[in-house]
Amino acid sequence: MPRSTVARVDLDALRQNYRLAQARAGGARAMAVVKANGYGHGIVNVARALAGEVEKFAVACIEEALAIRSAGLGQPVVLLQGVHAPDDLRDCVQHGFEPVMHCHGQLEWLAAGPQPRFWLKVNSGMNRLGFRPEELDSVVAALGPSATRGPLLGFVTHFACADDLTSDMTDHQTRLFEDATAAWPALMRSVGNSAAHFRPGQPLYDWSRPGIMLYGASPMIGKTGPELGLQPVMTLEAPLISTRVVRAGESVGYGAGWVAQEDTRMGMVAIGYGDGYPRHAGTGTPAAIRGKRIRLLGRVSMDMLAVDLTGAPEAREGDPVELWGTTVSVDEVASCAGTIGYELLTGVTARVPRVCE
Repeated sequence: MPRSTVARVDLDALRQNYRLAQARAGGARAMAVVKANGYGHGIVNVARALAGEVEKFAVACIEEALAIRSAGLGQPVVLLQGVHAPDDLRDCVQHGFEPVMHCHGQLEWLAAGPQPRFWLKVNSGMNRLGFRPEELDSVVAALGPSATRGPLLGFVTHFACADDLTSDMTDHQTRLFEDATAAWPALMRSVGNSAAHFRPGQPLYDWSRPGIMLYGASPMIGKTGPELGLQPVMTLEAPLISTRVVRAGESVGYGAGWVAQEDTRMGMVAIGYGDGYPRHAGTGTPAAIRGKRIRLLGRVSMDMLAVDLTGAPEAREGDPVELWGTTVSVDEVASCAGTIGYELLTGVTARVPRVCE
């Protein structure tokens, strides 16, 4: 029998989170971002679950878009990194993919080959990809007058600090983007990552791009997903495989990183960093068993971790332990590990089966 370490995926919660994203998008339509294997939940599982509500999907690369088509779904798919080779444009035309073109090299491929419907990326301050605002007039002019009447759908930008309500960077980027694209009012605009949905007064224009919020984790600094009204979609669960009493003065695990100050009932859980649980989650990181919150002890191993069962005296071998989910937010675990919920969800490894419920 395989061990019962699983990632349970609540598809109803996923759909509820999408509906919240659409409600918070105002007059914009929300495309569902399902890149990175549906943020670790399984791209096919996620896309099929949302297919009845979503008009457009967004992914990072063409391989992810093809996975959506292989699942039998026909919605347009936005390629947020554009195309990585000129031959990819043929697939875009054939399958209805919409690449976001962000550099002159991609535009040269576009001029010489098949021409799908596409977006232009504007670098409003993130400084990863895109054309600077002052370049946009010449870029659009070089595409030719027919582009704005057909294949060019509109403009995209990405916010650097939308998660931080104390920063004025998002307002600055919004003004730059709006001024840069004002000459083409008939074309669409898209700016809104998940965090932008929670910024009071933030315009989202025509299309928003919710990602992490669909999966119930927080896009905002200092907030957990549930505090924002989001429902956790993934419950990471593993069995309690052993219990013992660690005597006062004894240590647990590699590096003897935790030493019992008093006799302590401890349990071992069949999950570790080989499954994607963060190695840097140390003593005190929350978990739950039988609905009661408990804490980790010592270092996380590749295949196991230790928990303090003092607060759950009825726990027994075989009980499922929630590492994150409905009792313990993934954002809490991420904070303890010095990272973000995005990394934890996308980092759950392939040896953990995803079970859709």
